[in-house]
Amino acid sequence: MKSTLFFFLLFALVLITSCETAPRQKPSIPLTGTWELISATSTEKDSTFSTFNPKNKMIKIITPTHFAFFLHDLNMGKDTATAAYSGGGGTYTLVDSVYTEHLEYFNNREWEDHTFSFVVTVKNDTFTQQGVEKLENLGIDRVIVERYKRVKE
Repeated sequence: MKSTLFFFLLFALVLITSCETAPRQKPSIPLTGTWELISATSTEKDSTFSTFNPKNKMIKIITPTHFAFFLHDLNMGKDTATAAYSGGGGTYTLVDSVYTEHLEYFNNREWEDHTFSFVVTVKNDTFTQQGVEKLENLGIDRVIVERYKRVKE
């Protein structure tokens, strides 16, 4: 009888301690959703220039664990001189305001399996990310700043 009671209490203790007692915390910055690029700049060495092309549309989709981005021209590829498409995605982490993407998929395969960290802010419906893109094998070393507006559902 004592051993049965002991095992019952042990089982109850394991069950109680394995249950989640505290509610899950929401991310400190609300990134989940769909975002449309509204401006982008790149700084290389001492030169800053816009990389935003209003003839293209780019969206970024962020779930609780993954991100994806897609860009295409607004002419639907009809003008071969301005036709554009790119897409990629992967996983990310968010610790305080540091958003780190691990790029798993991209149409330019040399970018795959690289990690990029950004400082992010969300103010009203504007999401801003700023950080370094550095790929030594491609000679890329630049600071980017991208601003997105939240796409309404």
